[in-house]
Amino acid sequence: MTNPPANEPENGTTTPPKRYANLGMRALTAIVGATIVILSLVYGPWTYFGVFTAIGLLTMLEFYRLAGLDGMVPLKFYGTFCGMALSAGIFLTVQNALPTQYMYLAFPLLAMVFFINLYKKNAARPFTNIAYTFLGIIYVALPFAGLHVLAYSQGGYEYEIVLGCLFLLWASDTGAYFAGSALGRKKLFARISPKKSWEGFVGGLLTACGVAVLLGYYFTVLRPEQWVICAIIIVVAGTMGDLVESLFKRSISIKDSGSGLPGHGGWLDRFDGLLLATPFLVAFLKIF
Repeated sequence: MTNPPANEPENGTTTPPKRYANLGMRALTAIVGATIVILSLVYGPWTYFGVFTAIGLLTMLEFYRLAGLDGMVPLKFYGTFCGMALSAGIFLTVQNALPTQYMYLAFPLLAMVFFINLYKKNAARPFTNIAYTFLGIIYVALPFAGLHVLAYSQGGYEYEIVLGCLFLLWASDTGAYFAGSALGRKKLFARISPKKSWEGFVGGLLTACGVAVLLGYYFTVLRPEQWVICAIIIVVAGTMGDLVESLFKRSISIKDSGSGLPGHGGWLDRFDGLLLATPFLVAFLKIF
């Protein structure tokens, strides 16, 4: 008697390959999440700010929780408060609802991290904990604040810029997922992420550039060539951001950053590419 094929049990029914097993849950989560994000962006600046503040808050808390798994004791709640305060301050500033000089309050706000650690008697590595507190702010909060700069980079609130960048990110992820699953052979960065391949990277790049061409016709707030450059930035920096998060997870021996997004893992898993792509997008659109 011959054994059944790898994806076919003995009763004769066929099961999907393992890599596609959670595709339905992944798609459902993506549809629900994308709907909430798109509606918040289109409805107006305050709904956009509310939804993305909530996402940033959950992502920061997740980062600090993971840092705790590695034996670090960052100022979880104060660090999150600082990050959200900076994000809110930048949003109000670019909206011209807050005078620019009030952003100087960020300096004493951040300096308090050192003072608070003076009173943590049982902290074995106080300066490492301080470093992780600041890392959460720099790695998570500032990129989310950078989205506010993108939204107002043309003078007023332009939801098309943030939404277009998200479309490019989603297109890149989708193209890389299917191209990598079907064609992936050559490893992109095997030491950190064995599943990523050059074929997936190229598939994500081609998909994102195709979407960028469409955005050039429908989202005219940016020129077509600017959308294509944004696509390239998002694919390259987003892929590196994904690898950076994989490096972080490997350092603490975990697979997913959390379970808040079924089929996608945690908040960091979903937004890791955006975190490192945003600073480059801000620099590009504000300078060029």
